[in-house]
Amino acid sequence: MESQLTILLPVAALWLAAGVVADGLPRLHNTRVLRRRTGWLLVLTLTGVALTAAVLGGGLVSAGTTPVDRAAAGLGLAAGPALVAAVCSVRRVRRLWAGAGAFASAPATPAPHGLRAAAAHPLLGLPLQVTALATVPAVIAAIGTDLGADPGVTGPAITVGALAVAAIAVRHALRHSRLAERAQPDVPRSTRATNPLHV
Repeated sequence: MESQLTILLPVAALWLAAGVVADGLPRLHNTRVLRRRTGWLLVLTLTGVALTAAVLGGGLVSAGTTPVDRAAAGLGLAAGPALVAAVCSVRRVRRLWAGAGAFASAPATPAPHGLRAAAAHPLLGLPLQVTALATVPAVIAAIGTDLGADPGVTGPAITVGALAVAAIAVRHALRHSRLAERAQPDVPRSTRATNPLHV
């Protein structure tokens, strides 16, 4: 096992776990469980950001071809999504955790559609899952298979990655839209009939 793999595997595992937990949040129907999972997600995301920053910073400080340098070079692709996760996802996860905490006095309360819609927002889960995907090439290269060495493999790999990101984004957007629509208050039909028409 190469030494940079021992650095990259925990980082990739953290982002993968964060992506899996974030993907399951909108399916939770209990407020207490939603708060607990959101707390896990906050810890996973902050730890992933800290480890990624530590590896990238270590690669900038050290000189040569040390394992940290090779690991930092591999994580270059994940730096952008990790920054978006640090800026956007962490803030949304904290707000969701605080929102679910408002129901702490009634732990059996079903999770409102508004909270579940916030959990399904693309800017919460998408950066985490894209970062997890972006760590995969670094882990594969550390194992010994360099995707960038063969031009016949690089193009299809980039295409598959781009399609995966697009599919994840569309899935998040559709799920968020569906839950946000359910969170809207129902307007009685008689009220809608008497409302003035707006052109």
